[in-house]
Amino acid sequence: MPEKPRVILAPHPRTVARVFASADLARLSAMAEVVWGQDEPMPQAAFEEALPEAVAIVHGGWTFGGEEVLRRAGRLRAIMEVMGGHGKPGFPYDYCFAHQIRVLSCSPAFGQQVAELALALALAGARDVASADRVFRAGTETYQMAGNQGTFLLRDKPVGIVGLGAIARALLPLLAPFHCQVLAYDPWLPDNMIRGAGCEPLPLEDLLARARVIFVLAVPTSENRALIGRERLALIQRDAVFVLMSRAHLVDFDALTECVLEGRFRAAIDVFPREPLPLDHPIRRAEGAILSAHRAGSVEEGHQEIGRMVTDDLGLILRGLPPRLMLRAEPELVARTALRR
Repeated sequence: MPEKPRVILAPHPRTVARVFASADLARLSAMAEVVWGQDEPMPQAAFEEALPEAVAIVHGGWTFGGEEVLRRAGRLRAIMEVMGGHGKPGFPYDYCFAHQIRVLSCSPAFGQQVAELALALALAGARDVASADRVFRAGTETYQMAGNQGTFLLRDKPVGIVGLGAIARALLPLLAPFHCQVLAYDPWLPDNMIRGAGCEPLPLEDLLARARVIFVLAVPTSENRALIGRERLALIQRDAVFVLMSRAHLVDFDALTECVLEGRFRAAIDVFPREPLPLDHPIRRAEGAILSAHRAGSVEEGHQEIGRMVTDDLGLILRGLPPRLMLRAEPELVARTALRR
C-alpha cells in the first residue's frame, strides 16, 4: 500500500474542532498522514522535523520562519491558512511564488457569514430598527406611521458596493429578491467583469452620490487607506445607510462619526479603527449608528466551512489539479495589501 502524503496541521490560534467538522477531519486523515493536529502552537523543532516530507501545511498563523526554513521542504505544494486574508507580515511569499508552492487563504469561507449580517444591518438601518428598539424600551415609542419617519424600503433602491470580492459575491444573491439596482466600484476588476456580475460599474464618487444603501466590502490595501474621506462622505445623500463591513482602514472614521452625529445619514458598523473601541468614542452616542462588535465573520457553524474548503482543495492538489475554493495569493496583489505592511 503506497505511503500517504504528509500534511502538517497546525491551526493555532484556532482549534482543530473549530475548523474541521468530524467528517472533514476523517476525510483529511484518510487522504493524508496528519502531523501534529493539535490545538496548541506547534513547536518549531517538531515543524522542522516534519517539513521535509510535507506536501501541505495548514496553519493558523505563520510563525515558522522565512525561506531559509522552506528550503528544506522538497515536496511542499501548498500552504493553506485558516485565519483569513493574505498579506501577513513575515510570510515568505516570494519564495513560494518562485518555487510553485501555492499559498491559499480561507477568506472565501467568511463570505456568507459577513454577507448575511451586512444585509441584516442594511435592513435595520433602512427601517431604523435599533432606534425604534431603544425608544420602545424607554417607553417613548410612537406607533405605525408616526414611528416610521425617515425609514424606507430596500426594494427597488439603488445599492452601492465598494469592493466586488468574495463578500460581495455572497451578498448579491441575497439582494436579488429586493430587485435593487446594484452599483459597484472595484478598481481591480474590469468593467465587463463587474457587468457580468449583474452590477453597473461606476466611479466611486458617482456610486456614493447615487446609492441609497452603501456596502463597504473591499479588502484593505496600501492604496485605499481612508479611501472614503471627508469630501467623499459629503457626497452621500441624506438618509442613506452606510454599511461598513470590511475594515475601518477604508474610511476616515472621524469624519464618518461626525456625519452620523450630525444626522446626515445612518451608518451600520461592524469594524473599528481600534478594537475594543474606547468607551468614550463619540460614535457610541450617535443615534443614527448601529454598532456591532466585529461579529460578522464569527458564527461558529460558519467556521467549519474552512475545514471543508481545506479538505476539498487538498484533495484536488493531491490529484494534480488546481485548488478551486480557497483564495490564491497573487504576486501582484499580495505586495499591495495593507496587512503586509
